[in-house]
Formats: sequence, structure tokens, C-alpha cells
Amino acid sequence: MNHLESILQAKEHLNSVLLPTPLIYSPGFSKEFENEVYLKPENLQRTGAFKIRGAYYKIAKLKDTQKINGLICSSAGNHAQGVAYAAQQLNLKATIVMPKTTPLIKVQATKQYGAEVILHGDVYDDAYTEARRLEKELGYIFIHPFDDWDIIYGQGTIGLEILDELEDVDCVLVPVGGGGLISGIATAIKHVKPSVQVIGVEPRGAMAMKQSLRMNERVTLKQVDTIADGVAVKEPGKLTFESIRQYVDDIVIVDDYDLMDAFLMLVEHHKIVAENAGLLSLAGLKKVKFKHKKVVSLLSGGNIDVVTMSSLINKGLISRGRIYCFSVDLPDTPGQLLKISQILSDHKANVVKLDHNQFRTTNRFHHVNLQVTIETNGHEHLNLILEKLNEGGFFVQEVK
Repeated sequence: MNHLESILQAKEHLNSVLLPTPLIYSPGFSKEFENEVYLKPENLQRTGAFKIRGAYYKIAKLKDTQKINGLICSSAGNHAQGVAYAAQQLNLKATIVMPKTTPLIKVQATKQYGAEVILHGDVYDDAYTEARRLEKELGYIFIHPFDDWDIIYGQGTIGLEILDELEDVDCVLVPVGGGGLISGIATAIKHVKPSVQVIGVEPRGAMAMKQSLRMNERVTLKQVDTIADGVAVKEPGKLTFESIRQYVDDIVIVDDYDLMDAFLMLVEHHKIVAENAGLLSLAGLKKVKFKHKKVVSLLSGGNIDVVTMSSLINKGLISRGRIYCFSVDLPDTPGQLLKISQILSDHKANVVKLDHNQFRTTNRFHHVNLQVTIETNGHEHLNLILEKLNEGGFFVQEVK
């Protein structure tokens, strides 16, 4: 197959469908990770994610005889919206099977495009099995979220856009779930400019592709456990596994707390919101071993609810040392609380919460327990404050 020609055809086909997502240079991420970092904001794409590319291209290419009974797909959210949107635009019936754990915002958004939503199972693979059952039972056409060449070609248009805009790019970081996105991008880039590194980023709790590459065969994880629900896939695709083996240079692994850090930095530096799976490529910036290169991080999606956003911000602040809660036992004598307050004030720690409980039991008689939550400028500032408290004779214990 002529992969590059197919991706170019997909690009031409999608020109009138897609919103432009030009690269955004990031001074903050560039300084933090010592590379020249650009963001590819597919979280600002139509339907809030890159998935519209592959879904629309695949559906538009179907023959009339294939469309009679309607479409069906399985998805953790973003592919669902891509299929639902494409079906709406092309006047087709769409049924979407989603895991019961799918965030409500993604379920509601899919329904708003006119699709029927069925919630089934706890992870993507459960939804996939149910969708394939309904495909056979009711004669639907199944639109695979990643393991289909037309889907891959549609996603590959992102690679061409990056090269068109940043010809001297050195590396592209891409989130990895089932592998359709990185397969398309890597195929496009390696056919046009093979010297560009393409590096995938997986969460530690769902590293099916990394494990498959290690074993040199597709493996199925027993379970997945990650806040990046959009890439919570137990088994990679057949086509995508082979494409990644051929075209992807490496896959790095990040933890959920890395995603929380990335979310906070993205909001503070760019006032942009991305979902957990969409943040993988930003979290991956701290895992690459090179410096002073031109790097594009792909923000793959932005469909996230406000409750999750609030949790990410709070945990991100804690992870970066911006919020810190500690307890300390004080002699039950006048003036002790004032001493602590003075140290915090002198070193510009903002007290968020203070609980001076004279009735809480401590290990020492005639002592009381004090719990304080403070806001700082980060780990360096926090370490200075803790050092000064220690010099003042106060033994501080972190409260988690």
C-alpha cells in the first residue's frame, strides 16, 4: 500500500471538515524541560479531539450498501463523538457502546450529535466486545477506533500538518492507547522526513503497547488502572502494533501524578484545558533524554468535566509543592502558635487552613497538635520554610 498517498488523500478530503489547530510555542514548557517545545492543540479540534479525522474519513469512504443498517463503534469517549458527528453530517444512524466508567461529559456530548449510546462494561475492551456482538446481530457497520487503515490515514494528517508548519522539527511526542493516532502520525512523518523521532507516551497503568514491544508480540493486560481513561486499552491493535514496530522510535512511560503536573502547567502557562489522555505527551517531556531540540507535544483531546479538573488542579498543586499540609506537636503554653505563624509570615507562606486542636491526643503530655495547610511558590520555597521551622525547634510531619 502507498501509505503516504493515502494520507495525502485523507488530508485533501478532510480540509473542509477540520478546524485549524496551528502549533503553539510554549516558553514555559521549553524552559522547564530544556527543549524548544510546541503544542499541537487537537483538544481544540471539532468534537474536542483528533478522533474526528479518522472517523469522518472512514465513514465518508463507505459504500451506500454498507450504510443501510447504520454504524456502530466502541469508544471511551472521543472516537464516539467523532463517529456521532460524522454520522450526523452524513445523515446516518449511529450506535455507540461506551464503558460505564466513561465521564458523563463525553456521554452527553455523544448523545448531542444524535447517536444512541449504550453503556456496557468497565473498560474499553468490554464495550468493544458488546459492539461487535451487536454488529453481527443487527447488521451494523463497525467503525474501529484505531485498527483500521482508513482510521490510521485520517489520524496521519496530523503528521503532515506538523511537518508543513515546523519543517525542522526534531521529535514528536504522541499519546498511545490502541495505537491508531501514533501509527498514522509516525507513518506520515517517516515517509516524508525519516530523521524526525516519533516517541509514544503511555500511562504506567495501561502500558499494553510498551509490553507488546518488549515481548515482540501483542499482549493483553489483565487490567488497566489509570486516570487517562481515553487510552485505557488492554490490547493494542494488529495493524497498529506492526506500524509502531516499524515507524515509532520509542515509547516512554509516565505516572498519573505526571499527568496532574502537566495539567496544572498547561492551565497556568496557556490557559488551555486538556483531558488526562491528551496530556500524556506533555508529561512525556520529562522522560525524554535529549535537550535543546525542537519538540512537538500533541494534545490529543480536551473533553474533561469540571469535577475532574478540580481534582487535577488540587493534586497537581500538592505534587508541585504549591500546597502543603503538615502537623506539628506544640508545648501547651502561650505563644507557640504565634512563633509558627511568624515563621510562615516571614517567609511568605500563605496559610490556607489552620487547626489548633488542644484536645487532640499527642504522644507527649502537655502538648497539643497543630495542623496547617500552606500555599507556597513550589518545592524550593517549601524546603526553605521547612528548614526555618526545623531551626525554630518545630518537628514537622507531612499530612497526606
